Amino acid sequence: MVAVAVLVGDGPSVQALEHSFVADAVQRVAPAVVRIDTERTVERQPFDPTLLDPLLRDLLGDPPAGPERERGQGSGVVIDAKGLVLTNAHVVDRVESVSVTLADGEQRDGRVVGTDPVTDLALVRLEGNQLPPRAPLGDSEAMQVGDWAIALGTPFGLERTVTLGIVSSLHRNINSLGFADKRLELIQTDAAINPGNSGGPLVNGDGQVIGINTLVRSGPGAGLGFAIPINLARRVADQLQQQGEVVHPYIGLQLVALTPRIARDHNKDPNALVQLPERSGALVQAVLPDGPAEKAGLRRGDLLITVDERDIPDPQALLEVVDAAAIDVPLPLKVLRAGRELTLSVKPEPLPGMA
Repeated sequence: MVAVAVLVGDGPSVQALEHSFVADAVQRVAPAVVRIDTERTVERQPFDPTLLDPLLRDLLGDPPAGPERERGQGSGVVIDAKGLVLTNAHVVDRVESVSVTLADGEQRDGRVVGTDPVTDLALVRLEGNQLPPRAPLGDSEAMQVGDWAIALGTPFGLERTVTLGIVSSLHRNINSLGFADKRLELIQTDAAINPGNSGGPLVNGDGQVIGINTLVRSGPGAGLGFAIPINLARRVADQLQQQGEVVHPYIGLQLVALTPRIARDHNKDPNALVQLPERSGALVQAVLPDGPAEKAGLRRGDLLITVDERDIPDPQALLEVVDAAAIDVPLPLKVLRAGRELTLSVKPEPLPGMA
């Protein structure tokens, strides 16, 4: 915000706001933003003496063997009056100690309540009394491309850092960024996010948290930052607080998107083993052994067109239905197989290794 000069009588009278909307937004959230320092023991990788020049080995000696302490750092944001801090799972994954530095510089011990690697979210509980205020949480579904985005955190250990940008895109599928083991649609922003920002809040122009910063992709001349929508983070935080874990339903399929154009191009190939239906849907590329889909009778080459009476134009639409499904409650499917429409029923199970 800039000062505005207004002519009054014979001379200018300057009317100026003391602070910009960014400063006001930061003031609302900053007291709840924390720095998280972690430690864990890791085993040092075995050393191959043949890789070191004998002269250097005589000079330097053998490297020490055994475990060593590894330190990590990230950010977090207090989300309730009981001292629960929301952060990224990769910030506190398999750590042995957690130290939390509050906005006023005071250090507190923290305890990991639970982590969810699938959404890269975690909860840490602050120890002690006189807990910091919680941050106001917004509605990530109300965001629009072009809205202001303010990132707070501790990049490279530099506490109380604020950067400004806009929401560059919404519902960015994390799989398109090369993370096949995650289930996330992210907020993309050009607000600078760097190592150490992970777990810190992304804030709208009203000073409400609308995302949890999680990763950055950089290239020549520009950086791309991504945040987990706060609506999803709230749901995950509730489950972690109540159960200590998050159960993710799965049906055991690997899918690719099919469109009429892709199908036509495929069908023109004289070496094509099968003809694909020229319509949109989620095409089964593989069926995982002993998974719910195999038990339900799905096969490679099936085209899923509806699930629970909802049209499935692409694999993401199917994943949204499965994510919201109940464990062991049948989901009716309609598939096209060799030109015939079939009705099957699949019972989602907990994602292996997550329950």
